[in-house]
Amino acid sequence: MGQADQAPAPRARIRGKQPRSNPTPKAGRNLPAAVVVGLAMLFAVLGGLLLLPLAFVAVTTTFAVFGVWEIYRALEANGTRMPIIPVMTGTVAMPFAAYLGGIESLLFAMLLSSVAVLLWRSIESAAGSANSIFAGVFTLGWVPFFISFAVLPLHAAGGATPLGLWPGGTVPHGAWQVAVMLLLVVSNDTFGYLVGASLGKHPMAPKISPKKSWEGFAGSIGGAMLIGILACLFVLDQPWWVGVVLAVGLVAASTAGDLAESMVKRELGIKDMSSILPGHGGVMDRLDSIVFASPAAFILYGLVSGA
Repeated sequence: MGQADQAPAPRARIRGKQPRSNPTPKAGRNLPAAVVVGLAMLFAVLGGLLLLPLAFVAVTTTFAVFGVWEIYRALEANGTRMPIIPVMTGTVAMPFAAYLGGIESLLFAMLLSSVAVLLWRSIESAAGSANSIFAGVFTLGWVPFFISFAVLPLHAAGGATPLGLWPGGTVPHGAWQVAVMLLLVVSNDTFGYLVGASLGKHPMAPKISPKKSWEGFAGSIGGAMLIGILACLFVLDQPWWVGVVLAVGLVAASTAGDLAESMVKRELGIKDMSSILPGHGGVMDRLDSIVFASPAAFILYGLVSGA
């Protein structure tokens, strides 16, 4: 066909507005969905924590199981097959060991799970065994071992490990410590997102997590300090400065956990571990901060209680 035979493009299409997709939030997430899902998870966890401690242990274990499964699937897609049966067995065992037996039982469960991974993999083919064993032990330490530190204060509360409601309906101090830790982690995430989405201009680690900014980190520190001070004065019956110490320490730990997971995902070439949680991606995209904050909180509470 010649140029004269070609039909001109419709003027309405030229002048009209072109369809466009929904803009991606500056911080890379859907804020309403993220807040709703985060609050729903927080209320569910706090409900078990303050009423039925064994239910809190079960919920913690369930999150750990989903997180480990996501890591298993991501590694498998990348060519590394983790020995899932011994890893899952250890994932279920560690939170209950921490609740019923304390720190000694948790360490023993971690050791036994790691040996089980080694023995399980030794009876299979030698190809890729080193990567498989490392992936299994790494995952055990990263998720179930770290998150079990959120359960330890429930055992340490006078050595009481009830299978039903808290005796006498009185929530022990250790349970309130865990509740404050969770509030500070949520504060870190929420205030960091709000400030980072509106003011973030200077990336913290552009090669690992381009959306995380120093402005958002400052917002996390400020918001967590406010929550920490109020929680120490009205919940934990501690001096205000303890709230500052907890806020700074847990924001640092939560940020390190977030960056650590981002580094793993970048190494595996994925954006999210899964899409099971709207606004968050996968379960590990929600647990990344908590798994690092749990042992940090356990240590900080021990230090400030002895001060």
